Amino acid sequence: MPMVTVLNAQGQEAGTLELKADVFGVEVRGPLVHQAVTRELADRRVGTHDTRGRSEVSGGGKKPWRQKGTGRARQGSIRATQWKGGGKPFGPTPRKYDKKMPTEMRRAALREALAAKIASGEVSVVDRLDLTEAKTKALANRLKGLGLPQGPTLLVVSDRTESLDRAARNLPWLEVQTPTHASVYQVLRSDRVLFEKAALLSLQEALA
Repeated sequence: MPMVTVLNAQGQEAGTLELKADVFGVEVRGPLVHQAVTRELADRRVGTHDTRGRSEVSGGGKKPWRQKGTGRARQGSIRATQWKGGGKPFGPTPRKYDKKMPTEMRRAALREALAAKIASGEVSVVDRLDLTEAKTKALANRLKGLGLPQGPTLLVVSDRTESLDRAARNLPWLEVQTPTHASVYQVLRSDRVLFEKAALLSLQEALA
């Protein structure tokens, strides 16, 4: 069974935690994880891009010149796509990029992403973060004391408090989430993942 070391607030070892093998010891399937990441990134797209076609631009109601006899190519409207100021041919229009993925597949992908992180030693567990003041410097020092370098880091806590959010918002390399909102993409893009013990146990029960 996977085992992780639990640290106290001072960064000292306070014991070990045995995790369920059917949650954090599963085989990692690349295509499934890739599908989950692709779905999440697609869902983040707003899809409000829009261009105007020839029926939407102004002007062009009159034929520029007669059909024959001028020596020039025949034209029907100055708002045709080949004219400056004309419509955009085959341009993007508003659309949704949402992709469907069954809930059990999403949970399986998250299990596998976390299993890969634990197997590579990129997951840390702290008994409680115990941040008493809403200071960015205090949070950065606390994470440094837990052995976390300043790099892409995902912090998963049991409860997001206002003081924690205020302290974390000035650390561009840190992302704070609760167990119910942690995603596959957030786990994979982070160099290190730090869990509060209670948050890890809660996530384990949700994914079991």
